Amino acid sequence: MPGSTLGGLRVDLGTIPLGGVDSAGVAWVLTKLEGWDSPDIRITHALRQSDHGAWASPAYLHPRVLAPQGTIVAPGRATLDAAMDQFQAAVSLGDTTFTVWETTPKRCTVRRSGKLLIERQTDRVATYSALLTAADPRRYSTTLQTQQTGLPQITGGTALPWTLPLTIASGSQSGRLTLANTGTIGTRPVFTITGPITPPAAIVVQVSDGTVRQLTYNDALGPGDRLVIDCNAHTAMLNGATSRRRYLSGQWPEIPPGGSATVQWNANSYSPAAMLTGTCRSAWM
Repeated sequence: MPGSTLGGLRVDLGTIPLGGVDSAGVAWVLTKLEGWDSPDIRITHALRQSDHGAWASPAYLHPRVLAPQGTIVAPGRATLDAAMDQFQAAVSLGDTTFTVWETTPKRCTVRRSGKLLIERQTDRVATYSALLTAADPRRYSTTLQTQQTGLPQITGGTALPWTLPLTIASGSQSGRLTLANTGTIGTRPVFTITGPITPPAAIVVQVSDGTVRQLTYNDALGPGDRLVIDCNAHTAMLNGATSRRRYLSGQWPEIPPGGSATVQWNANSYSPAAMLTGTCRSAWM
């Protein structure tokens, strides 16, 4: 069985096991993978006048450009034709998950960004190369952290607005969750609020260095309504279809590398059915 020349590295492009053998007996040999190490950096330097050195701007990562190359070895011609079609479909104009099975498996979301090359060598062998771009350059954990909590129950109630940083009384129940980032670059959570809630509803995030950021939602949610707040995409979607971004205000939180975030929330009145779900993936440069 042909194997990968990259030290046995396995990469999944969608459902295609580059560096492995699929259920049809097709060996997807991976001979080269460029761009997984690091994307380019975007930074500028303005020279100091009458002094040494320069003033540096904040540094940001460019989109991650990936270029896998290799060979397809199939049991026969029909299987090879099907595998070539499968590869063309996987190198999609839409989003495809690209997973690298390192000691800590990591993934990103890619789209085709250049010419796709598939060349038939024999009735059983073809070579391939593709150019893919991850608009979000972070490499995310394959493990999705999920934490959930209801609204806090506090004797005597609570009043909005709050004074930050927020401290919930020792007699409170629920209303708090924790998310962690074991990676090397900041990651941004996704919050899902399930109704009913009476506005305003506030989500307060305090990270391990003491920084506090708050998001406030100023519209009602009915029973079973789901509001998804994506802190990376800067969106607030109701029931997967309607933008409610105009009702959301505050600062977008980020969980620092090697750190954690304590998340607390509340609404104008208590409902036992209301729920906050927080999710995130650890992220690497």
